[in-house]
Amino acid sequence: MGLAAASHAAYNIWTGEYSVSKKELETAIAPQFPRKLRYMEIFEVTLSNPRLGMDPAKNRLTTVVDAQIANPLLLARPVNAALTMSSGFKYDAATRSLRLDSPKVENVDSQDLLPQYGQQLSALGNAAADKLLRDYAVYTFTPEQLQMNGKRFEPGKITVEKDAVKVEIKEQ
Repeated sequence: MGLAAASHAAYNIWTGEYSVSKKELETAIAPQFPRKLRYMEIFEVTLSNPRLGMDPAKNRLTTVVDAQIANPLLLARPVNAALTMSSGFKYDAATRSLRLDSPKVENVDSQDLLPQYGQQLSALGNAAADKLLRDYAVYTFTPEQLQMNGKRFEPGKITVEKDAVKVEIKEQ
């Protein structure tokens, strides 16, 4: 499980929100890659080159990764694909962290595989997304960020915008 450092999220006193930039999210996710995984004990999957996008309409973060699937017994050569995964966000009060939630594969693009194998590749991608992204901490609030003028605050609504994730801060 990754550990997100408390970085420089900006607080907007007028809106009562912290803003975690796309760049900060990229920095938080980068240590997960490249990553080798085994699927069903027969496939070796290497995921690399993450590219983040923001999907405000669905309130989700998208991550496109390059995937290489190898199995010398079943495949003459490794299969290359691009997996587009998406994740929601949740707040974990115990660790004061903003975490990825409900990751899933949105799209699989491969020139190496026949279309009828897309479902198996999606299943493999969903297993990888779950292992890599579920509950992954992308930002950790410091205690000072959640206390002001003797009052305690807790993150509330989380909203994905074009270039940042906004986290509403509410008084407890």
